[in-house]
Amino acid sequence: MSEDKRHFGRDPEWVRGVRNALLASFLLGWAPILGKLAYGAGVGPFTLAAFRTLVAVGLLWAVYLAFWRAYLPITWRDLLGCVAVGAIHGIGSLLYYSGLQRLDASLASFLGTLYPIWVVVFLTASGESLSRLTLVRLALVIGGVYVLTGAGSGEPDWLGAVLMVASAAVNGWYMVMGQWVLADVPARTGTLYILTAMGIVVGLARIFQGQAVEPIASVGWAAISVLGITTALSRMLTFSSLERLGGTEVALIGLLELLVSLGLAFLLLGERLTPLQWVGGVVLVAGVLIGRRQARRSEIDRWWEKQQKEKQRD
Repeated sequence: MSEDKRHFGRDPEWVRGVRNALLASFLLGWAPILGKLAYGAGVGPFTLAAFRTLVAVGLLWAVYLAFWRAYLPITWRDLLGCVAVGAIHGIGSLLYYSGLQRLDASLASFLGTLYPIWVVVFLTASGESLSRLTLVRLALVIGGVYVLTGAGSGEPDWLGAVLMVASAAVNGWYMVMGQWVLADVPARTGTLYILTAMGIVVGLARIFQGQAVEPIASVGWAAISVLGITTALSRMLTFSSLERLGGTEVALIGLLELLVSLGLAFLLLGERLTPLQWVGGVVLVAGVLIGRRQARRSEIDRWWEKQQKEKQRD
């Protein structure tokens, strides 16, 4: 292995990607807490998904028109790719907030950590055989989800769990798609159009509900506004890190989101998990983390190939 490849972890672009992924995870960790605060103020899940995305999109367009006009141009081909990623992300958002309404924020956060394993599954699904390690990971994840959902103090909400697991799968696919799209589109340009498409999808879903917007208390509007700001910032950081690291590495770093959400749920919402639920959570996270060395090696190889191609072009 060459000197350049051994020093992959010290490459400035890699360091910047890790930093952005960590910051994105911290901001995303607030999502279930702010969502619960909004629900307590009378906000419905589709209303929350639509309004927080519209806040994020409005903020992004204001910033781009004022300071980043150079990132507005995009080809029709790249725009279609961004629209596809945004539509997938919008569906995942609707599933997430529908599941969050039915679950505690801490339980929802554990189930939300499933998306890294979906990223790995989707990235390796192109012709590769299903390894024993992958089967072990899936078994651990399924067992962890079952224990987490069924070992609570009340009646288990399996529909909420299914919605959250489906959300994780969709979000894993959106990260894979985002990685492919950002191979040709600058991260800042992609962020704007992906979130715009996402806003259109969740906005249309809210309109098709055919119901008037429910009365929302001031606390609810505050939660929606803060969630919109964190959405805009976290997506910019996420797509920037995807451009530099790839989907698997970003997804694994994103597990910091779980720690942030659990800490905030404990401090701000007073939520508590049963001892058996903690066991299920540990099993679930173990299933996600197994094989991280292989995933990281794959990302390093892709980074190395990219560097070699750039050198050849120069």
